[in-house]
This record gives sequence, C-alpha cells and structure tokens, in this order.
Amino acid sequence: MPTQPKPSPTGYDRSFSLTSRPTPSTSILPHDHQSSSKQAFAPPPSQRSSVAIPTQRSSVVIPSHQPSTSISRGKSPIVYPALLSKVAEAFKSRTVLSERTKDGLTYTACFDGRAAVDKIAYIIKTTDRNLALLLGRALDAQKFFHDVTYDHRLRDSPNELYQFRARLGSPFTSLEDMRLPSGVFTLLTDCYSPTCTRDRLCYSIACPRRLEQQARLNLKPKPGLLKRSLSTESLIDLKEPGTLWIHSVPQEVIDSVDDTEKKRQEAINECIYTERDFVRDLEYLRDSWIKPLQTSSIIPEHRRQDFVTQVFWNVLDVLAVNSRLSELLSKRQKSSHVIKSIGDLYLELVPHFGPFVQYGSHQLYGKYEFEKEKISNLAFGKFVDETERLPESRKLELNAYLTKPTTRLARYPLLLEVVLKYTPDDHSDKIDLPKVIKMIRELLTKVNIESGKSENRFNLAQLDQQLVFRQGEAVDLRLREEGRELIFKGQLKKRGGGGSDSAELQVYLFDHALLMVKPKYSHKTEQLKVYRKPIPLELLTITGLVNQPNPNQADGHHQSTSLTKKSLMNRANKAGYPITINHLGRKGYSIVLWAPSFQSRSKWLEKIEARQIELRNRSTVFEMVALNEGFFVGNNKVTCAASFDNGNRYVFGTENGVYLSSMPNRSNLPPSSSTSLEEEGILKPIRVIQIMNVTQVEVIEPERILIILADKAMMSFWLDTLDPNDSTGIGKRTRKISSNATFFRTGECLGKKLVCVVKSGTVSSTIKTLEVLRGFGAPGQGKSGLRKIVGGNSNDALKVYKEFYIPTESSSVHFLKSKLCVGCNKGFEIVDLESLDTQALLDPADPSLEFVLRGGSVKPLGIFRVEGGGGEFLLCYEDFGFYVNKNGWRARNNWIVYWEGHPVAFAIQYPFVLAFEPSFVEVRHLETGALLQIIPGPNIRFVV
Repeated sequence: MPTQPKPSPTGYDRSFSLTSRPTPSTSILPHDHQSSSKQAFAPPPSQRSSVAIPTQRSSVVIPSHQPSTSISRGKSPIVYPALLSKVAEAFKSRTVLSERTKDGLTYTACFDGRAAVDKIAYIIKTTDRNLALLLGRALDAQKFFHDVTYDHRLRDSPNELYQFRARLGSPFTSLEDMRLPSGVFTLLTDCYSPTCTRDRLCYSIACPRRLEQQARLNLKPKPGLLKRSLSTESLIDLKEPGTLWIHSVPQEVIDSVDDTEKKRQEAINECIYTERDFVRDLEYLRDSWIKPLQTSSIIPEHRRQDFVTQVFWNVLDVLAVNSRLSELLSKRQKSSHVIKSIGDLYLELVPHFGPFVQYGSHQLYGKYEFEKEKISNLAFGKFVDETERLPESRKLELNAYLTKPTTRLARYPLLLEVVLKYTPDDHSDKIDLPKVIKMIRELLTKVNIESGKSENRFNLAQLDQQLVFRQGEAVDLRLREEGRELIFKGQLKKRGGGGSDSAELQVYLFDHALLMVKPKYSHKTEQLKVYRKPIPLELLTITGLVNQPNPNQADGHHQSTSLTKKSLMNRANKAGYPITINHLGRKGYSIVLWAPSFQSRSKWLEKIEARQIELRNRSTVFEMVALNEGFFVGNNKVTCAASFDNGNRYVFGTENGVYLSSMPNRSNLPPSSSTSLEEEGILKPIRVIQIMNVTQVEVIEPERILIILADKAMMSFWLDTLDPNDSTGIGKRTRKISSNATFFRTGECLGKKLVCVVKSGTVSSTIKTLEVLRGFGAPGQGKSGLRKIVGGNSNDALKVYKEFYIPTESSSVHFLKSKLCVGCNKGFEIVDLESLDTQALLDPADPSLEFVLRGGSVKPLGIFRVEGGGGEFLLCYEDFGFYVNKNGWRARNNWIVYWEGHPVAFAIQYPFVLAFEPSFVEVRHLETGALLQIIPGPNIRFVV
C-alpha cells in the first residue's frame, strides 16, 4: 500500500532507534537528488521496498531490541513532521540567528548544528537526535540552509555554523526563489492501511512503519529489503591514496624518525597538499568560469568585463600568490623525504597576502551579482547548471568556490599550530611559525572588519531599495549614511499570531531606529511595505509583557502589567511570547508583537536595551539626580518646587504643605532628629509650612522671600520660615498678596526685580507687577538693617509697580531687558512697562511667518534670548520652535524645529533647549536644532 502524507488519527507515537549517530559525510537522499533541489524526499513507489539509512559511512543499523520512542508519546508535533515545507517554515521562524566566529572569521545571521537539531527535535517532538538530524539534512539537501564554508552537510555539533539561503533584494527576488523546501519525509509518514498498527506487521512492503514493526516482532528483514549504501558524499571525504606522509616515503625513512617527528611531518604534509588543492580550486575558477565568460557571449559585451570583475574580483591575484607558495612548498617536499622547515617560506609569502583582505571585503557583492545574473539571464543560468555538473566541480556550486579564499586564510593558523605543536624547541620553525600565525591572524581581523562593513553597506542599500512607504508617510531613514549599522533583524507576529488579521512582520533594529515591515509581492518581486512609522531608539520603550485588560474596568481601559523575572519565564503558548513596543511622542503608538520563542524575545530585549544604553552613554547631555524617592506618594504629590542656596536646598510644594530638603554637609540647617540620610545622600523632606493645595513656590534671593500660591491665594513668607528650629515665630508671619491669582512669575526688567501676578480669565487678563525692594533680608543683615527699619512683614519688601490689562487669556509671562512678553491665545504680546503700550511680537508684514499667524490655534509657551545672537529670540510653541529678531521678523529662515512630543514647558541651559512633556524630556541644541538626548520617564512635570 502506498503512503500518504496525512496525520495519523492516533498521533505520532511510533518508535525509531538509530543506535549510532550519522557522521556529517552521510547522505540520506537517493543518489540523483543533486539533479533537482525540488525533488521530494520520498523515493518512487518502485524503490520503496528498500530503505537505506547509512550511518558511520556505509553501515546500516537495524534495531534488534525494543526501540526507543522517537516521537514523544502524548506530545503532538507542532507541524506534521513528514511535510518538509511545514517543518522548514516552523524551523526558520523559531531559529534565533546571531553573529558567530569560526576559525577566526566572523559570520552573521547564523546558527550552529547542535541548535538546529535541538530545534527540529522540538518541532517534531522527538527524543531521537538521529531522526531530527536526518530530517534536517532533508532540508539541507534542498539548499534551505548551508554550511558557512559550503564544506559539508548538517552536523549535530555546536562548532559547525550554518546560514539560511541568502535572499536577494528587489527587483531580483521572485516568489519562486523564496519557495520553501518541498517533499515528503517518508520515515515520518503514516500508512493509511486501516489494518496497520504498531504491533502488527503491515502487508505492504512500502509501509513506513515496517522497520519498527519488524523490530517489535523480532523479525529479520527479508533479503533485498534493506541495502548497504555508501553515500556519494562519503566518497568525497575519503582521502586519496598517498595523501598521508607515511604513504609517500620509503619504510626506512619512517623507521628513522620518532613518533613526534612523524606527527610533525604529517602536519607539514597536510599544509602542502591542502595548499595544492586550494590552488587547484582557484585554477578551476579561472579555467571553467572566468575564461569562458570572458570569451563567450553569455554575458552581453557592454557589461561582460564588469560582471566578471564584480563576481570574481581579485581572485587571480590570490591565485598568483598561492601558486608561488604551493610551488615553493612542493619544491621543498621533493628535495627531501623529511622536511626540515617551512616557516621561512611562509615568512616570505605571507606579507604578500593582501589580496585576501581585498577579496574578503568584496565577496558579498560578487555573490549578489552572480545570483542576480543567474535569475535574470537564462543563458547564464544554463551555463551555471552545466558547469556545476562538470566532474571538475566535484558537485559543488560556485558559491562554495567563491568562499574558499577567505576560508583558506582562516585555515592557515589551524594547520600551522599543529606543525608548531610537534616542533622541537630548538628548531627554527619554533621562532618563525608564531610570527607567521600572528601575521595571518592580523589579516583575519582586517578581513572581518572590512567584510563586516561591506556586508552592512550592502544589506542597508538593498533594504533601502525595497522599502515602500504609505502615501504621505515617507521617512528618510538615512540607511546609506556612512556609519549606519544594522544591529539585529528577525520575524515577529502581530496580534498574537492567530485569527484572520494576524501577519508576519520583518523587524529591523538599526543603530538609530526600529523598523517594522510587511513583505509583499508585486509582479513576482518582493517589496517591504513599512507597517508602522519607524521609531527612533530614543523614543522607544519596550517590555516583555503585554498590557492585559482589567475585567473589573467596564470602560475597556487596560491596566499595565510590570515586567518581572518570574513573568518573563511564563510558559509558551500558541500565540508566542509578547513584546510591547511603545513609540513615545506626538506621532507615537503602541503595538504588541509576538516572538516565536522565549529565547527570541530575550534576544530582542537584550539587543534593544544594549543599543539604547550605548546611545544614552554616547549622547548624555544631562544626567538624572534623584532628589527624593518614595517619600511623596499617594495624595501628597509634588506640584511645584524651587531651589535656593546655590542648589543646596529645595522647597517642594505639595497638596499637603511646603517641604524642605537639603544636601548633607552642604546645608546651613542644623542637624534635626527628624531627618535621616537616604542612600542617595539627600536629607528626607520635612514639612515646614502646613498649607493645603500648593500649586506654585518661588524663592527670591538675596532678599530671602518665599512666595507661595495655594488655592489661588498668593502669600509671602520670610525665608527664615523654612528653618524648623526657628522658635521665635517672627519669620512665620504671613501676608496675602492676592486672593484670586492664576499664576505668578519672577524676573528682572528695566533693572528691577519684579513679581508679576496674573489673574487670567477666558476673555481677559489682569497683570499686576510688584517690585522687590533691594536690601531686605540680605545676607549678613539677619533681622536688622532695612528690614528692621521698615517692619517685619515680608510684603513690606514688595511694592506695587505697574498694573495693566490684556483682552485675552494669558498663559505665560517672560521678562526681557526693557519689556514684558506675555503669551496668550493670540500669540506673544509685548508690553512696554513704562507706557503700558501693547503690540504683537510677530510682524505680520513678514510673509515667512504665515505658518504661525495663519496656522490656527498655536499655543505659545516660551521665549528666550539667545546669547551672542545679536538680538535674536527663540520662540517655543507647542508644535514647533523658530527664531525671530528684535523687530519681530523671522531669523534663520531655514531653522525650525518640530518637537517630537507635546511639550507643556521649556527651559534653556545654554547651548541647549529642554522641552518637557509628560513622558519624556527632549534636549536639543540651540544652534543646530539637532536632537541630542531623550530623557524618558512616567508623569514628568516641569516644577521648577
């Protein structure tokens, strides 16, 4: 009965036992599998009577005892294991790629053989690693992935590295090129005969359970059912007669040297014959590829030479150097049966190994040009197929030969170290070979650096070419900019990976942004449609948990779940492992993506966090200093704050009163039993004034006046009030300044220190200016001097100066040298305090200001004079900032900044401007407008 790839109703609980692991040289496909990479794994029905599973070269192991369970009983495979396409899809989505090093060369986006077998065993739920290895080799046979050096098939080893088949960028990638492996893995299919069971021999000799059934029933396989098969791949690995040193010299020579010298000669012999093989491989490239392409019309003449140059680069220069090296080594080998030294030859030639570095840096471009031409040029594709079938190719594709120069360079240290190991201490090679090895390792370092740069530039250029933005949402990611770097990439699912609206997203982590794209095919070519707006890393927050809906909330709001170590270890589910991505700012959004495995999610979190830390360390302009932590909680939140005494003391206004905090050892306050040092080195805040709903505080120095706004009542205190040890009560006398104030501001104008009290309504505002009399409470005077003469109330130091009216709602007051600038709904209004005349700051005659004057409701938030700017001012609105001159005309016409967030306040610390919004602080350079730093945080408020 023929087999059919459909799931068994009873599950996959059959048993297999391969008692010895297949070596990497084992082939598991029929011998003609090389001719078609799309051939199904199952042999034709006529051949299914014989099943060959070669292990340890030509041996076939048939379990004669009770076999172990290969498909774990009670555990269903993630996909039907007999269908290669399903296994391939699951394997690729769950494989975590990383940068690894082998033999001194760095390979990107790779995985090791042990991890591959682990993943396949997990997918098909088997405990039999041999079975998982066989299934992996079925994928390998269709070029789904390959050894990084193209030398061998999949091996169950952590030291062997593999990469998935390279994908070319649009417009050269077609749907056909991206096809997954296809075929049926007969060992894991089910017989659909209704009478076939695990404990009863099936009547069909083609039943995939037959070996297991015979083993269970202790039956011997009938002659002809099982064959010994020596794999073709194994033959390639067999050494040719005479390649060993002991086979190439007379017996008397062998007997004349000790065991250590025999090993040394064998190591030298390996250096010589592998060098000869390498030169032969390069000659194959020259004779079978380069010359035919240069002399035939396969490639159009106008681009023929350029194509050959791009694909093969300077491989002939490498051949010239290594031909000379091989010639010198062979000459020395022929001169004596026992070679005395080889270090001097390498010392002579290795300084000329520069072409290796040049070739390695260009190798990726050559591979790209080759694959592109093979897809677009049918004649060239035919030439490739014919050439790769030649006996000289040894059944290796061209890519295998194109990698040989770099892999050969990496082999030199390994080969020479073996020679060095068996070289006597008094030998000249003991001095020469370490020098050679050091020189070659330096070349390998250069190859890694240059090839890494080339690969990064190549990948970014291809990606930039493929990106497609939605109309009106194009963003210049500057992917071709020098120094740009692709740090990590991988596939993540959106919306839990289930339902009709789920989709696979390709996510890219650059050194400056995170990009999410959705692969689409248009006219059989791949495009990468940008799924959501790219996120600058400074505006990215990411956690490993999704916000779960609170069932107790009827309005559907979500309650944030904190990220904990325990929750990170939650079990895998069908949806995967969630990653919550938040884009801060005015154009921000939040999205939940799902990683296929816990390891994949951890890798994403680790890579993003590491890059963000690196960015913060590199661009830190302002550092965070904790003034208090864990004290103002609950309803006692800080609403405002002010510093004095050169920043050594802080006043905090809260809903429950005014608090004082001081720096230890720098405060003028005496020690208090009610205070204690926190770990940050800040004294615990003490409530010094009991007053409710404080919204604004300000300290005027050196007059030592404290002004407080609470419940719209504005009051003044002497600074002595903040001394908890003041027992006289004089300083605690309070005087109300205003009973209906919206806010107040302090500053200097016309050479006077002023306090502006603003009563703002929806249609008008009244602003009263108070002058601070100089000399009140000045340091050294204490409670004497002018304060003693005038009186004891703090309001005696405040004198009404001017009062004026503005027919609109006011939101801010700013002090210029001779005028006040009031921010209101109409924009910035300039008030002359001497004449009380009012006029708009911006001149409507300037056409370049139309975007502000006719831009609808744009709220002004700040104006700042630029130091050394020749009378220029920075105007900060809620959406943007720009410069004007003292006449109200636009300055620096090409200079404008659009804020990333929704700032509610601004501050200047020359040469930086800080924009405060609830989720982060934006720091920009005043001259260039460049974004220098993002300081994220929850519920940020500008309180000073």
